[in-house]
Amino acid sequence: MGQRRTEVLQAAIGLLDEVGLDALTMRLLASRLGVRASALYRHYPSKQALLDAMVAHLVSVADDVAPLADAPWDELLRGVASGVRDIMLAHRDGARLISGFQHPGDEAVSTFERLIAALVAAGIPADVAAVAVDTVLAYANGYTIEEQNRKTGADGWPREHRDRAFQAGLDLIVSGVRGTLVQ
Repeated sequence: MGQRRTEVLQAAIGLLDEVGLDALTMRLLASRLGVRASALYRHYPSKQALLDAMVAHLVSVADDVAPLADAPWDELLRGVASGVRDIMLAHRDGARLISGFQHPGDEAVSTFERLIAALVAAGIPADVAAVAVDTVLAYANGYTIEEQNRKTGADGWPREHRDRAFQAGLDLIVSGVRGTLVQ
């Protein structure tokens, strides 16, 4: 990725944190960068392309937080779900941003496929493994959207309580997946 393109991406993420997803416009971003909006379209052909690049960047950061290693399948699912949630919570409207992607990027697709492969290697049927990974990621995203929309951290629910509740829901999903293991 070119240096200027990276600068635009980083500025967009900073602006997301400052003003939120609804107020993030190409015009405002261009103003912050001291250029005309048309200059941004050299780097990203549309606002959706920029949003998709932001998602791909955040997902790649989440991969760094919860790398896929030789951990048991259930730990991998929990680690990826928690890592993605942490990244979404680190950015204003992060969960809404991620839920709105059209093209997740090669890294996100690769992570998804590696998780499925890890579950299949552990004895989970391939069709169930795909549904399980999709369900865990959708759960992480949906839970985080609720957190961010309700601003639960500001209404008296401490982060530790929200973390425990998130993990409890994740445990329910993992238990269901565990029941499909082929012996």
